[in-house]
Amino acid sequence: MNILLHPTYFPNIAHFVAIAKAKEVVFEMHDNFLKQTYRNRCYIYGANGKLALNIPVIHTQKNRQKYRDVKVFNAEKWQSNHWKSLLSAYRTSPFFEYYEDDLKPLFTEKVDFILDFNLRCFEIICECLQLELKTYHTKVYENTLEGVNDFRHLVNAKKETIHSFKPYTQVFESKHGFISNLNILDLLFNEGPNALNYLESQTLK
Repeated sequence: MNILLHPTYFPNIAHFVAIAKAKEVVFEMHDNFLKQTYRNRCYIYGANGKLALNIPVIHTQKNRQKYRDVKVFNAEKWQSNHWKSLLSAYRTSPFFEYYEDDLKPLFTEKVDFILDFNLRCFEIICECLQLELKTYHTKVYENTLEGVNDFRHLVNAKKETIHSFKPYTQVFESKHGFISNLNILDLLFNEGPNALNYLESQTLK
């Protein structure tokens, strides 16, 4: 199965369930940037429940801005804040230390463009999952593409389908219960090498 996706900031479980079952992943590179999507947002499980991590971006005066042209607003020191949030949420998880050295450079090395950064995050996560994939980039934007399953809708944070994913152990579930479809780091830090098996065993609605 070949699938079409938007590159997102640490894709959520739904994205990676689709990815784990795919032979090839095609990334949409020519769409317009839209607010309130997973392009620059992900959710983690903090001590107080579901917590959003947002990457601040620079908006131009133009009505439409290409995703690939959107720059990150680094004056807010978001990388440091996101890393502190991840430490607070997951340092007691079973596998945080196992992946820490692979992930930390994402929060210390300078970031210019959000799309490039998201692709880099995806690459690192695939290495952590030991998931080998063929990936391609679109050449132009098209509403429909032949020969691929279109999962671009998964980028929408506000109009999200409720997925019945099997619960796995989470750090703060004794406080707030199981929270489904968080970003892939939540699964990775809690399940470690079993994360890929988990993804392959789940189904999307």
